[in-house]
Amino acid sequence: MNEFHDHWQRVYGKKAETSVSWYQATPARALASVREIAPSLEASIIDIGGGASTLVDGLLEVGYTDITVLDIAAAALEKSKARLGARAAHINWMAADITSWSPSRTWDVWHDRAAFHFLTTPENQTRYLNALERGTKAGSHVIMSTFALDGPDRCSGLPVQRYSAQTLAQKVSPLFKLMEESQEQHLTPWGATQSFTFAVFVRS
Repeated sequence: MNEFHDHWQRVYGKKAETSVSWYQATPARALASVREIAPSLEASIIDIGGGASTLVDGLLEVGYTDITVLDIAAAALEKSKARLGARAAHINWMAADITSWSPSRTWDVWHDRAAFHFLTTPENQTRYLNALERGTKAGSHVIMSTFALDGPDRCSGLPVQRYSAQTLAQKVSPLFKLMEESQEQHLTPWGATQSFTFAVFVRS
């Protein structure tokens, strides 16, 4: 673990999940995309940096049975476990740093909302992409959301790397092909608007 671990442990130790800027009561866009690209309820799904996200709630409600949530901060995972109660037993929870984690399996859907954009050095980006390659297979889909080019350049006190769908595609090529792209305007809990890039890729 590193300074990122300590930072996010402090954030989730102090703040309620509903008070952070990236909070979504219902991540409708991501959930709809998962249902479209992976209609089988036996599809395997991993949510990278999904600690306290409510995406897992929606996936459980739909009926998906193979769900993994990975986050660098165990404190974030504990918030989701507490929120889900007994349903948390149906999720594979992983406290790990994506830049040093080596997947032991592959998933049909790799979802990442606002984890990759915190990796601002080429070294950490490469480590993430290595994990992405090991954690997917031919036909796997990747759903990525980052701050857009006109989005904030910092979040939670940390610098971020902003992307368009095309610059994200350059990062994940040649293994992954861009299938879908859009821009989202995220409304924070205090009413500010943040511009996100939303992109879906498929592995060849």
